[in-house]
Amino acid sequence: MKAIIPVAGTGMRLRPLTYTQPKPLIPVAGKPIISFIIDGLVELGITEYVFIIGYLGEKIREYIERTYPNLHTVFVTQEERLGSAHAIWLARDHYADADELIIFFGDAIIDADLEAFKTSKTSCIGVQLVDEPRQFGIVEHDIDGNIRALVEKPKIPKSNMAMVGCYKVREVEQFIEACTYNIENEVRSIGEYPLTDALARMLEWGTEFSTIAVDNWFDCGRRDVLLKTNATFLDRDGFATDDPPPYDNSIIIHPVHIGPDCDISNSIVGPYVTLGANTKLEHAIVSDSIIGEFATIHDIVLRDSVVGNDASIGGLRQSLNIGDNTEIDFGG
Repeated sequence: MKAIIPVAGTGMRLRPLTYTQPKPLIPVAGKPIISFIIDGLVELGITEYVFIIGYLGEKIREYIERTYPNLHTVFVTQEERLGSAHAIWLARDHYADADELIIFFGDAIIDADLEAFKTSKTSCIGVQLVDEPRQFGIVEHDIDGNIRALVEKPKIPKSNMAMVGCYKVREVEQFIEACTYNIENEVRSIGEYPLTDALARMLEWGTEFSTIAVDNWFDCGRRDVLLKTNATFLDRDGFATDDPPPYDNSIIIHPVHIGPDCDISNSIVGPYVTLGANTKLEHAIVSDSIIGEFATIHDIVLRDSVVGNDASIGGLRQSLNIGDNTEIDFGG
């Protein structure tokens, strides 16, 4: 079995953060998004990986090669963004000999029984019920519970069961043929070649698919979801910093994750804060936020914020002599 991980997207919904930082490397509870995926697959015993990179792809490649030196990795670049099936199809020479594939999109964190994917007797799709199915690829079932259609971002959804970006494909040769057919015949959805349409082609050709419901799906493409995911994992064992070193005249409100070599003084940090390595905080109050490496935060109150690497943010200090019955509003 080989793992295919497409990470060629631009992360537009998280700009300006993703102008310089690829979304899969954004930290959640001190751990890059893509590491949640790789670590889960490594636990399954998968050692061969194909990554489809694009925007800021060299940063992703450098991180993976440095962090996972013992994995067998191949990197294929998608120069023109024509959809997820097109991205995976570009790498076909590197997985055509695989007996099975497991495909995980590299910008979401999923709680699921991955062993169920590995041992499934059919090709399978990870799913979860959603409130707004028009934003996703959708699985439709017939009256007997069999999959009857796979539809990419339907205008009039007939189901609210969304595909969450994790798949197992047993019929590898047919999968490549389905991608090739759609691309050569320009069968597109919303101007692209999504993976949903390739799997729909396989379904049309008689491939049997099943679904596996995931426990949690954290689609980290929006700031609010990213921060909620950060808080969720900081509440779990093994993510928060349990015993941080003493910091100068500062208060740490758990749970937080504090990276190495941080310089914190005269500040309040937490709850639900991730600080990257070498972050400097001075006269700051930070809560419910993710702060990147080598960032400098001073004289400011931050909440519900995502701050990139090497950023510097400073507020205003006031020195006041306030008389009785006075009201002052600095805004915010």
